[in-house]
Amino acid sequence: MIKDLSVGKPGQVLWRFTIPMFISVVFQQFYNIADSVIAGKFAGEDALASVGASYPITMIFMAIAVGCNVGCCVVISQLFGAKELEKMKTAIYTTLISSAAVSVICTVSGLLLTTSLMKMIRTPENIFADGSLYLKIYIAGFIFLFLYNICTGIFQSLGDSKTPLYFLIGSSLGNIALDLLFVAGFGWGVAGVAWATFIAQGAACVLSFVSLTSRIRSLKTAYKPDRFSWSMLLKVGRYAVPSILQQSFVSVGNIFVQGIINNFGSSVIAGYSAAIKLNTFTITSVATFSNGLSSFTAQNIGAGKTERVREGYKAGMIMVLCVVVPFILIYFFFGDVMMKLFMDNESRLALDTGLKFLKIVSPFYIAVTFKIMADGVLRGAGAMSSFMIATFTDLLLRVVLSFILSDYFGVTGVWMSWPIGWVISMCLSLGFYFRGNWAGKLTVCDNE
Repeated sequence: MIKDLSVGKPGQVLWRFTIPMFISVVFQQFYNIADSVIAGKFAGEDALASVGASYPITMIFMAIAVGCNVGCCVVISQLFGAKELEKMKTAIYTTLISSAAVSVICTVSGLLLTTSLMKMIRTPENIFADGSLYLKIYIAGFIFLFLYNICTGIFQSLGDSKTPLYFLIGSSLGNIALDLLFVAGFGWGVAGVAWATFIAQGAACVLSFVSLTSRIRSLKTAYKPDRFSWSMLLKVGRYAVPSILQQSFVSVGNIFVQGIINNFGSSVIAGYSAAIKLNTFTITSVATFSNGLSSFTAQNIGAGKTERVREGYKAGMIMVLCVVVPFILIYFFFGDVMMKLFMDNESRLALDTGLKFLKIVSPFYIAVTFKIMADGVLRGAGAMSSFMIATFTDLLLRVVLSFILSDYFGVTGVWMSWPIGWVISMCLSLGFYFRGNWAGKLTVCDNE
């Protein structure tokens, strides 16, 4: 159901819009965690480490998908808010076509570079083969992941956060069932985890695409929109390219961090792999509320209702803090219980590694929450330079401090770099938000 986010009480509108998105993330992260749990429990510590070792590389590909998602969301949301339906349809068709082309290029490049990338991060020999196999299967299915994320972003731009939820629930449950069948049943190990994700994402992608195109065709317009427009591609690129660069640089930074961690052996890698999945659950949850706030911001700016954005930010902060505080309490006080979901007591070094990571970073989830929600407004308003400055500061500090502090404190020094980066970048993001320059940004409609 398409919904105009520029009418109604901002708090209530945002609640109804973002809650289905949050439930979607819960299911998505649930099956991501299930991948690691099933790999660790049924295929062993090395299998868990193999999946974890390739994680920062897979996130590069995810970064490109997310960046394109952001670009199309801003443009489509603003056009929808301004009721420019013909141009909105052109933006959607242009995004789908260009995204398909980009995903093919990324897939071919990724398959050719898999071995080199795994060597670059100094993957230990005992997990190299399985890690490379997992990465190749993941990259082969990248087109499904890419287009599914684009379709989800377009649905959300149109105020529909429920349809992607239904597809994701089915995909998540299917992924877990296939994990158990391939890994626990057939004994396929790491390959089973990868193929389960490949099939589940493929099904979700096809269903989302068919549903979206049907929905778009049902929107009546005065004249037939263009199926592809170079000028519209440039408008989408104006927002997408900075976001792709931002997301990609973050992922490249994570590769450098992973390279440091890999020097400490497969047990430490396994512990980090489990803990980072839990950490990602929290950060992705916050990012989901931020994405909802971006769509809300873009639609309201497109409709010329900038004053509603500040009300939306306040309501969004209340929502996300209700989610983040329980994460902090669970990870800090019951981190050992969470880690044991992934591995047995025999993996003592891995357990201790993951537990220490959670205890160091989890209290600072409050800081990253304020940062990411402010970024949601900046991104939705098209203030991409401010958004990128704050994010790159976090990245650069985290990478540089990881190298420096690991020399003095071992792998614990790497964990210590995260809170420092979060706190400083939070100050920048909040400064840009409260300065209010984003409110005067031109919309894509103004530039026609």
